[in-house]
Amino acid sequence: MPIHNATFVISSPDVAQCPKSALPEYAFIGRSNVGKSSLINMLCHNPKLAKTSQKPGKTLLINHFLVDNTWHLVDLPGYGFAQTGQQKREQLRKMIERYCLLREQLCNLFVLVDCRLEPQKNDIDFMNWLGENGIPFSIVFTKADKVGKGRLSENIGNYKLRLQETWEELPPIFITSAESGLGRDELTTYIENINADLGK
Repeated sequence: MPIHNATFVISSPDVAQCPKSALPEYAFIGRSNVGKSSLINMLCHNPKLAKTSQKPGKTLLINHFLVDNTWHLVDLPGYGFAQTGQQKREQLRKMIERYCLLREQLCNLFVLVDCRLEPQKNDIDFMNWLGENGIPFSIVFTKADKVGKGRLSENIGNYKLRLQETWEELPPIFITSAESGLGRDELTTYIENINADLGK
């Protein structure tokens, strides 16, 4: 399912200010500097859609984009950015949790993970929290072009092993690269299939 058109709708400081729309939503989240904006731009064939920055912690609001007039792509703030003050981190945590728990339109949360790293505690903790609260999510490994195939396979295997310590069944897993376009078709097809099941 190629994406033909994606337009910015609104930035919201809280779920209560998000669009009053019944369209299905697919949100993207991850640790700061995981390559979230670059991945969103790659999926939508628009290098300027989501603002990218070399400075982590750029996204501080809930950003809605309308895709082909049929669903919303949601760019959520990153988590785990140490240079952000404690008060701001707590504010962002509450914003993210409220969106995940209260946004009925949310069909799937794509949790982005840097494939170059060993399993990170805040990633694992966040995924466990999603599972405990029954929030549907998938894992998206980013920056696959930055490592060799052997290292990529080993790192993803380590994540699976870590998750299997507490999960009986793993969520869907995608491997992506914003540079090469790897994973675009798989992600958009996954969204298309969910929309089809919803009758959208």
